[in-house]
Amino acid sequence: MGVLPIDRAKALALEREMDLVEVAPQAQPPVARIMDYGKFKFESIKKEKDGRRKHNVIKVKEMKLRPKIGEHDFQTKFHAVKSFLEEGDKVKLTIMFRGREMVHQDIGKKLLDRMAGELKTISTVERTPLLEGRNMIMILAPAGTAAPPPAPAPPPAQVRKA
Repeated sequence: MGVLPIDRAKALALEREMDLVEVAPQAQPPVARIMDYGKFKFESIKKEKDGRRKHNVIKVKEMKLRPKIGEHDFQTKFHAVKSFLEEGDKVKLTIMFRGREMVHQDIGKKLLDRMAGELKTISTVERTPLLEGRNMIMILAPAGTAAPPPAPAPPPAQVRKA
């Protein structure tokens, strides 16, 4: 359509049994649109929910280890970390040192390197082993990357009012 006087726009909206909605009051002249406002709100809420459903949230799971861990315990933790990575979650591996174990930080680093080495096919090292206080921390991320976000939809057509 085109530029309509406000009275004509209101009459046209009533005639079509729709609402006259002011879209941009700051524009010169202000912009209004004839639409079913209830349907518009319903569709916008539905679109927002659908967008949230498709949104991929990456969680960070944590696995705590000790420097003197046994082989079977290591394998158990390894399989848990592997399943976390396969589900698409990041994993924070923490080696906790106590007392005199702080002298042997190389054992903790070897343990983290072994874990990263065995998981290199399905993960990448996001943060190399780093000592924070009495804990040595390394972060592994899944090897696959997420798909790019979808393009935004074009805005709906508008009716100008006078």
